[in-house]
Amino acid sequence: MERRIATFVPRDAPPAWDRVAEGVRALVRRAGPDLPYGAAELMSVVAKLGMFCDGHGITDPRAWLDPATIDWFLDLGCVHVSSHTRSTYRARLRRLADAVHGVDGAKPIPLSASDAARPYTPSEQASVWSWARSQPTDGLRAACTLLLALGLGCGLPTDEIIALRTGCVRVAGNGAVVVEITGRRTRLVVCQQRWEQVLAEQLPDTGNGFLFRPSAVRAKNLVSNLLARAHGSPTTPPVKVARLRDTWLAEHLAAGTPLPVLVAAAGLDGLSSLDRLLPHLPTVAPTRAERHLRELA
Repeated sequence: MERRIATFVPRDAPPAWDRVAEGVRALVRRAGPDLPYGAAELMSVVAKLGMFCDGHGITDPRAWLDPATIDWFLDLGCVHVSSHTRSTYRARLRRLADAVHGVDGAKPIPLSASDAARPYTPSEQASVWSWARSQPTDGLRAACTLLLALGLGCGLPTDEIIALRTGCVRVAGNGAVVVEITGRRTRLVVCQQRWEQVLAEQLPDTGNGFLFRPSAVRAKNLVSNLLARAHGSPTTPPVKVARLRDTWLAEHLAAGTPLPVLVAAAGLDGLSSLDRLLPHLPTVAPTRAERHLRELA
């Protein structure tokens, strides 16, 4: 088993594999001989999970096996595999998580007084996705997942989510999902790639009705009423549209999206509203900072 673990490399391994390989191997080694899966079976699925998490900023291998992170990976990272394959992945990862963490190993998320203004971490995003997908009715699941796609994927504030019509969202030929905002802050917003399918799946084939909770009367408290009705979880941070939008902004700032592009897409009048996000951006290594300042690159 050890030889298979040490020599495993995914087919057509991307650069992310080099970053996650040791974490993947360490998790599979922790499983021991008790799980009814071979080393190659576990290595294959944990490698996929690890590379998905690497792309979403979850770098701690133990956090990869959090139930919410597993659900996030299966829903957003496995869209091109069959439901049977996803079920197989889920079974293997859950058994591995039990072996590594112990049964019921998840802990409630501690909340501080400053959380209301803090962008969601990658692990918290996985947690709120799991919260949305675990709602007890189809209507609540659809509304909550759409809320996350419009907040985390497009950075829309509450009033624009409520006013958005289905005819203002289109899927381009290259797969990009483009949202047209009308009214005072007219603009186009391109949805983040990982949220494209979530948003596109909720578009009706015809009509130009409201996209978010289409049968509900338009009111300022439409989103807050939904969140009040939704079933909560002690391991999930409160869902707030302002934090979803700030997360979208912070991710673009951290990724180096040009400020004129971001300001236009966010519908901002200037840069002052971005000041509060600076403490939450990742630090830059001195060598990288020097290169940026010296080479303008």
